[in-house]
Amino acid sequence: MRPEDQKKAGASYTIIPRVLVFLTHRNEVLLLRGAPDKKLFANQYNGLGGHIEPGETPYRAAMRELQEEAGITPDHLDLRAVIHITMPEPPGVMLFVFVGETSRMAGRPSAEGAPEWVSRHKLASLPLVEDLPHLFKHIFMPGLLVYGNYTLNVDGLHLTFE
Repeated sequence: MRPEDQKKAGASYTIIPRVLVFLTHRNEVLLLRGAPDKKLFANQYNGLGGHIEPGETPYRAAMRELQEEAGITPDHLDLRAVIHITMPEPPGVMLFVFVGETSRMAGRPSAEGAPEWVSRHKLASLPLVEDLPHLFKHIFMPGLLVYGNYTLNVDGLHLTFE
């Protein structure tokens, strides 16, 4: 099929593809504490990740982001969630969430922030990005693929999971 055949007449919705990665080691999770000068999520804890480059698969983007942001290659990586994020104005975001394990605990800081290994029972006491407590309830169950929809509007962030 030709690219022009893919477009609908009238309004269309566009998305920015992104990845988000959470590595585990025993009872710890690798999170990225956002740099103080970061535009989004400054000083907040999030997974590692970023944009998917043109021609790149979500898996390859996740592996690249782990190298860029922490210098880590996981032992394995599994897709655990696909989340469509609707913004007040297009484009939206399609987020591919991966979970993996690593036997190597090292991690180095980057311009995005500092990677930190955090015990799972301490997660609730951290300044996490707003959706993470809800997302964590779903993504650490092996073999489960979760579909989610986040809608951001004037009333705030609304989350649903299937």
